[in-house]
Amino acid sequence: MTPSQTYVLAIDQGTTSTRAMIFDRAGEVIAVDQLEHEQIFPRAGWVEHDALEIWRNTREVIGGALGKANFNSRHIASIGITNQRETVVVWEKATGRPICNAIVWQDTRTQRLVDELGGDAGPDRWKETVGLPLATYFSGPKIRWILDNVDGARERAEAGELLAGTMDTWVLWNLTGGADNDGIHVTDVTNASRTMLMDLRTLQWDEQIAADMGVPLAMLPEIRSSSEVYGECKPGVLNGTPVAGILGDQQAATFGQACLTPGTAKNTYGTGCFMLLNTGEEVVTSDNGLLTTVCYQLGDGKPVYALEGSIAVAGSLVQWVRDNLGMIDDASEIEGLATQVEDNGGAYIVPAFSGLFAPHWRPDARGAIVGLTRYVNKHHLARSVLESTAFQTMEVLEAMRADAARSGGRLTELKVDGGMVANETLMQFQADILHLDVVRPKVAETTALGAAYAAGLAVGYWESTDEIEENWQEDRRWTPQMDEGVRGRLSRSWKKAVTKTLDWVDEDVD
Repeated sequence: MTPSQTYVLAIDQGTTSTRAMIFDRAGEVIAVDQLEHEQIFPRAGWVEHDALEIWRNTREVIGGALGKANFNSRHIASIGITNQRETVVVWEKATGRPICNAIVWQDTRTQRLVDELGGDAGPDRWKETVGLPLATYFSGPKIRWILDNVDGARERAEAGELLAGTMDTWVLWNLTGGADNDGIHVTDVTNASRTMLMDLRTLQWDEQIAADMGVPLAMLPEIRSSSEVYGECKPGVLNGTPVAGILGDQQAATFGQACLTPGTAKNTYGTGCFMLLNTGEEVVTSDNGLLTTVCYQLGDGKPVYALEGSIAVAGSLVQWVRDNLGMIDDASEIEGLATQVEDNGGAYIVPAFSGLFAPHWRPDARGAIVGLTRYVNKHHLARSVLESTAFQTMEVLEAMRADAARSGGRLTELKVDGGMVANETLMQFQADILHLDVVRPKVAETTALGAAYAAGLAVGYWESTDEIEENWQEDRRWTPQMDEGVRGRLSRSWKKAVTKTLDWVDEDVD
């Protein structure tokens, strides 16, 4: 079969669903299948997933996408994986059974542990090495919590009976044979950089930090590049097909958006909202509340780094309005409600459900709706739901502009992707409040595309990143139209609203 007759399959294991997408050489979607999985909330602040359900869904969507395209394994040149990054699962090496539910990146149960680990040094104890502040967001403390709270887990981990990993590792291990066929226990540099356990410069687990955090190195996966052949699928419908690309979801979107040169940036609007700025081969630390992370590494090439602004709640706020308040029956209805009014009526929603991430990093914050008057109705609230994502992005971009200015860079436009970019009301407001052009690509689901590119490059399906840049095409551009005085007033009111969410969680509250 010639290269023109083969394709690349990407597995996009996200926070709310798992998808399989098949791409051709032009980066066009040939087929897609998707299944949602249960969101488990055992206690306030706790968020879990059933890892076995996710693996079952992964197998089903692979078969679904192949069936829709009428393809079999001979049509697939390679497989790429992208995933919700900091979500952790610990499982039995001998059986493949998780010892508890996966702990999701949004989960805040590790707050006391994080405070304890910081000690006198505080949240920045390991930041110089790992690029991250101590926060409940990241994977390492979640593994420690499991070892401390599941009966017998620490002893079994130290005996070599348990494996740990983020969802890329879990999916890869199962794809390549699992317990029955010596599944491959590997992660890539982008996911490893979100654990607080990897040295950004050596790209290896830091033995001292792992010891301080109480995580045995024996249970951690091997760290590899983002684009190489890790192994082959066995058994199943893709038996023998190489798995050759892994990128954490936000790095995958950056790669799929062709943000391959220093100074280019993208923002993904999904469950949360994540902006990444390519900083090249230099590890750049932020003075403004951003994270330093690995953007990607292609094979034996040098790693490329990024600054990231992470927002915990974006699309999930729309889900909350749908599922918890019952204001809408479908997420797509939010725009119709919002367009019934010209502004938010003075109401602001700050969705600090799990505290505030970048640039504030305030775990003590909780969500608030402020500015309510008798004038405000459900249309104003719907608009404030959308605007909250744009305002949070504004704060991250301000931090990114400050860091970029320090290195002599200047952002001229913002590439956007993810499910929410179909909402044109939101995109116009985003351009207005940023005072910056917002650009949507023709293929908006760039997360899966980035994983496909990484996997295709590893097997020669695409010869170089030049083809990625050639494939990228602009679909729609929004330019700022808002009066400067209005923009200033809205920005000021939002920042005032944020202050009302702080210092909410007391020390005696779990």
